[in-house]
Amino acid sequence: MKILFIHQNFPGQYKHLAPLLASRGHQCVALTLRVKEATTWNGVRVLPYTLPKRKAQAVHPWLTDLDTKVTRAEACYRAARQLRDKGFTPDLILAHPGWGESMFLRDVWPDARLGLYCELYHLSDYPHVDFDPEFTSGDAELAHLRIRMKNLNNHIHFPMADAGISPTRFQADTFPPEFRDRITVVHDGVDTDLSRPDPDVRLSIEGAGDLTKQDEIVTFVNRNLEPYRGYHVFMRALPRLLKERPKLRVLIVGGDEVSYGARPPNGQTWKQIFIDEVRKDIPDTDWARVHFLGRIPHQQFTTLLQISTVHVYLTYPFVLSWSLLEAMSCKAAIVASDTTPVREVLSQGETARLVDFFDREGLVTEVVALLEDDDARKRMGQAARAHIVQNYDLRTIALPRQIDWISSIMSGAKV
Repeated sequence: MKILFIHQNFPGQYKHLAPLLASRGHQCVALTLRVKEATTWNGVRVLPYTLPKRKAQAVHPWLTDLDTKVTRAEACYRAARQLRDKGFTPDLILAHPGWGESMFLRDVWPDARLGLYCELYHLSDYPHVDFDPEFTSGDAELAHLRIRMKNLNNHIHFPMADAGISPTRFQADTFPPEFRDRITVVHDGVDTDLSRPDPDVRLSIEGAGDLTKQDEIVTFVNRNLEPYRGYHVFMRALPRLLKERPKLRVLIVGGDEVSYGARPPNGQTWKQIFIDEVRKDIPDTDWARVHFLGRIPHQQFTTLLQISTVHVYLTYPFVLSWSLLEAMSCKAAIVASDTTPVREVLSQGETARLVDFFDREGLVTEVVALLEDDDARKRMGQAARAHIVQNYDLRTIALPRQIDWISSIMSGAKV
């Protein structure tokens, strides 16, 4: 079978699926903006395409998102047409439509089956919009209209699709019924052989030396440090947390950019804004125990999770982070926000302690309680890993279900 992958940052969510299909003898090709020259990766032929240079033009702000997606879609269409003219005709197209690239591929290969990675349908009501009163969207009625416009890309794609796949029920359930009925919930999977506990783990941190499981460590991880992932709540909890735990080290992972939500004002970063806010309440000796690690390689990230005494995860009602499931797989003792996507994978008192997203005092209380309770940490960590192994393991659960999903698409069965 000939399979075409479409992902702006390939492999992205196809990191494990694409090599598996290639290893089974399928001819796998990917079109992506990520590479500059054609290459082969784990049996997949990865081909680049580029975006055209465009003159600035006046576009209504609500159409800027769609305009960008159509630009990418046209570029991908042109690359796909060249592939077709060279004789490549896929039986199956697997696409992440979030950036628009796959918008016109039915026009190139009308007979190919099409499976979409359904990451999110943008809902414009609470709590999906204005969940956090500190960062409201201004005119709520206008925001409702603007958010609806962001779904034009979804509405263009879904009539063409044979089926969709979504990693969590929360994400799948954001789609309207006519879409949702064709979406299968299968997570991308967690490599539990890599994300696993290690009692002998050691992590070297500048300013702290070598840390081990005997040290008291709280970890907090975002792709980028921003309000959508509760960075402001966590930072505001630090003064009391550091005061109550004089031997605690706090390790914070994340970049300075913006993944979700509004950009900070005046060219600042959310990271620095909230450092500046809390710094006056934290003595220098306590601040020396807070370590910002930036973005780190995945192997070091796994070590960080393995060494964590308590891991804190906070999020708006939004796409669930891979990092949370990897923390669970490492037997981390977790304090997390009691929000809908989190409740899908964590249970209060069984696999984690859950707190109201905005309750920073409650957050500190739960973290301190776990730091003092070895038995609770061990029990919840074991339960968390067991849940991941039983429901999200890459090789025994996720990949077999993804293959079943592909088989259903190719057989024409209702999925």
